[in-house]
Amino acid sequence: MTANQTTDKIASLLGDDASKLLDHTCKTVDKDSLYTPRPGLIDDIFATSNRSPQVMRSLAALYGNGRLANTGYLSILPVDQGIEHSAGSAFAPNPIYFDPENIIKLAIEAGCNAVATTFGGLALMSRKYAHKIPFLVKINHNELLSYPNKYDQIMFGSVQEAWELGAVAVGATIYFGSEESDRQIVEVSQAFEVAHELGMATVLWCYTRNDNFKQNGSDYHTSADLTGQANHLGVTIQADLIKQKLPTNNGGYTNIKFGKSHPDMYDKLTSEHPIDLCRYQVLNCYAGRVGLINSGGESKGASDVQEAVKTAVINKRAGGSGLILGRKAFQRPFKEGIELLNTVQDVYLNKDISVA
Repeated sequence: MTANQTTDKIASLLGDDASKLLDHTCKTVDKDSLYTPRPGLIDDIFATSNRSPQVMRSLAALYGNGRLANTGYLSILPVDQGIEHSAGSAFAPNPIYFDPENIIKLAIEAGCNAVATTFGGLALMSRKYAHKIPFLVKINHNELLSYPNKYDQIMFGSVQEAWELGAVAVGATIYFGSEESDRQIVEVSQAFEVAHELGMATVLWCYTRNDNFKQNGSDYHTSADLTGQANHLGVTIQADLIKQKLPTNNGGYTNIKFGKSHPDMYDKLTSEHPIDLCRYQVLNCYAGRVGLINSGGESKGASDVQEAVKTAVINKRAGGSGLILGRKAFQRPFKEGIELLNTVQDVYLNKDISVA
């Protein structure tokens, strides 16, 4: 398929949103003020940092694998939903994925950069696959079997164990805004320090959780200002990559009436356009020095491919570094999952779709 055919396919999938997303010019934060994904970014960003040669080698393994190898972009397949939601809710639509090996096979066949797994999956599969695809192991989880549910992430294993099992990176979640966030920040900061000492890369799921973030019928858990600040806290504890949900609105600080804000955050640095909202997330990742990968979200069936492509276009044109997409791929037949992941990757391979 030629570049023009790929562009036409992406535009067709975007439908009524095609012009809005593909033709947008960002007039808030200029792209030239950002560090945007490109070949050689590891040298450009981390060569003068405190990251060791071993960490840089691990980052090179992540960025140098799969269809997006050495482009500066990432396509990661995660399987932590079996804990973060429930195994039944995640895998019932396609029960072959109760077997963690099939997730790894899907990631390899689809040309993903890496697979994000749990300790259990890593322990069973690393000897067979750690040399074939980079493993990112999630070291903490919200187990969600407790009732009532609580907003907490607890450690499921050690960084040392992840290293011994061949993982090139560790991932963790902090629920910023939750009652347990202070403890999570300390735990994850310490874990990331150990990971860097051992030569592994670090990825932080920067999610917000607080019932008070819902006000007057609006949910600000994914507002640009609150998720942007969560990202900024994440890079502060030395995450090498930030995972975040796409912003859906703005004005969390001003509508909830807490924290500190500035009018320019809303009047000059962002607009209501989804690419500009996502760009504010990138800006908070040290102006893009630390890559932003957005999550793919839940599977909704027939609209999954369209929604995944839309997310990828927003992320790429905002200056983001890729997607970590799971349920939309593995909750469908194996070949269809590959096709979906390849279609998303095509957005990042398409040179006609540039940073806005």
